[in-house]
Amino acid sequence: MSDPAPPVTPAISTFKDLALSEPLQRVLADVGYESPSPIQAATIPHLLEGKDVLGQAQTGTGKTAAFALPILNNLDLRKTKPQALVLAPTRELAIQVAEAFQRYAAHLPGFHVLPIYGGQAYGPQLGGLRRGVHVVVGTPGRVIDHLERGSLDLSELTCLVLDEADEMLRMGFIDDVEAVLKKTPPTRQIALFSATMPTQIRRIAQTHLREPVEITIKSKTTTAAKTRQRYWLVSGMHKLDALTRILEAEPFDGMIIFARTKVATEELAERLQARGLAAAAINGDLAQAQRERAIQQLKDGKLDILVATDVAARGLDVERISHVLNYDIPYDTESYVHRIGRTGRAGREGDAILFVTPRERNMLRQIERATRQPIEIMDLPSVETVNDRRITRFKDRITTALAASDLAMFRSVIEQYESEHDVPAIEIAAALARLAQGDKPLLLDAKAKPERREFDPTASRERKEFANRSERGRDDRPNRGERPERAERSERPRADRPPHPRAARTEAFSNPAEDGRKRVAETREPRAHAASEHRPAEPGMETFRVEVGHMHGVKPGNIVGAIANEAELDSKHIGRITIREDHSLVDLPEGMPSEILQILKKSWVAGQRLRITRGTAGEPRGSNDDSAERGPRPPRAGKPAAQYPSSGPNKGKPRKKF
Repeated sequence: MSDPAPPVTPAISTFKDLALSEPLQRVLADVGYESPSPIQAATIPHLLEGKDVLGQAQTGTGKTAAFALPILNNLDLRKTKPQALVLAPTRELAIQVAEAFQRYAAHLPGFHVLPIYGGQAYGPQLGGLRRGVHVVVGTPGRVIDHLERGSLDLSELTCLVLDEADEMLRMGFIDDVEAVLKKTPPTRQIALFSATMPTQIRRIAQTHLREPVEITIKSKTTTAAKTRQRYWLVSGMHKLDALTRILEAEPFDGMIIFARTKVATEELAERLQARGLAAAAINGDLAQAQRERAIQQLKDGKLDILVATDVAARGLDVERISHVLNYDIPYDTESYVHRIGRTGRAGREGDAILFVTPRERNMLRQIERATRQPIEIMDLPSVETVNDRRITRFKDRITTALAASDLAMFRSVIEQYESEHDVPAIEIAAALARLAQGDKPLLLDAKAKPERREFDPTASRERKEFANRSERGRDDRPNRGERPERAERSERPRADRPPHPRAARTEAFSNPAEDGRKRVAETREPRAHAASEHRPAEPGMETFRVEVGHMHGVKPGNIVGAIANEAELDSKHIGRITIREDHSLVDLPEGMPSEILQILKKSWVAGQRLRITRGTAGEPRGSNDDSAERGPRPPRAGKPAAQYPSSGPNKGKPRKKF
């Protein structure tokens, strides 16, 4: 590959310096674009010349215009077969890119672009392809479907764009991408854009791109510089109260609130609606048509707030979004960067607010290290500030009502009431205001405001002990000291011990069921050494125990699928899994919230509930580990359960079998 090109050519300071056609220059003037971003200035000249390009730049830097403008400039509008194909990892991003093409082609009569993606009926897509289209924007899976059907003809393709290639790799689409590449004409131009350059992406570039110009746009931070980042240290019980205050006191146009689970998005949206806010939830369970409708309502101003999961909001670009609020902290820094990238895009200013519980401070520090930006702590709006805003809005409602022209009849009714009941007009107005407000109080109660809890570990001994327990992920049990080592039992394998004197007699009275369990146990791996119970977790991970193991027929994929689906946790964040006889150990990101654990406890795998708890099998089990629900542990396979009398002269000795 050639050496990376400089990100910005000094001679290119405005879009007029680029060799774009006159209709495109008019569009850029209409939308108010003056100077190209670094990725646009470095990429557009090479794409106009027909060269292959390998571009590396973060999200929100203007990559869409970087490849859309050259494609539109080089199109032959007289042809009806697709001349450009853009592959996007998600449906939302495909729609956004198609809309961008349509916007930039406002002065190109006869231009047609078609988004094709899964979740939409084939009928409209087939109809659009039959009528003729110049640019196709699609997800890899649906593009392959159309290629196999023969409905998508790429014989006249001149340009192929891979947008967010690293995201397609992460989502498991890279094989589909290569399959599409093999079905394109060898003379086509390729533009590959990615935020990072993993080995697989670079291999694709080396295989399919012809002497590409490599462009790397280095940024000082991984987040947009014009995005103001703040966090609020809040306990879980006060999250909704804090959110309500922020929404009432913080001026915003449109907002996305990120929650961790599908259930959380729906519950939070319902609570916001009950408070009179125009909010809606979007998540992976929502039909594509419903998600598109909600996004369009946000664009049109019919909705002000979207409550979304990471999956549903990936690739979302709505100009109205001025605020991103992380109601639940993300599991990793990449998700955080992706989330706040929904605002402050393409030079616009934005605000990002993060809710952090005391146990999640480590994740906050990781985010600051990854973004190389300090996140400032924010002050929660006071009760007085919120009440002042409410009074101002109420006065504005009165002003709007006074401006109406149909008050004569109401004025007459009030005058009659005043004369009949001898009540001053001011009292009548106050009563009417009370009727207009309804049962919802106009002002907040200062006595009921949420208490801010800082949880300073050095403040007192009690707080220090609490912080230590939080870091360990243990429950509120007193410290019972160090447990004694039992090396005398564990150093010698069970098989090497001398047989019990009564072993022959016991064997004679064994039943067929026990024999069956013994034969099954012989086909399994021997039990791990006792010392391995205390296996260390991977860096940045915490070990959890789930109550399914070999005896239940569970596989690692079963556990990964259950955790990923129920907690909406990307499988790449699930660490090492160790499956044992009656339980398994799995490494998950540190600081897993208790609400996620409650969901996972009730999840089923291999016909068994997970009953996930913190800690390994070697740790003592606390009162909150659902042990009461499990009942007695079944006897170990291959060995009859020993029975010991609890009292009498033979206390502690095994009972004879008869």
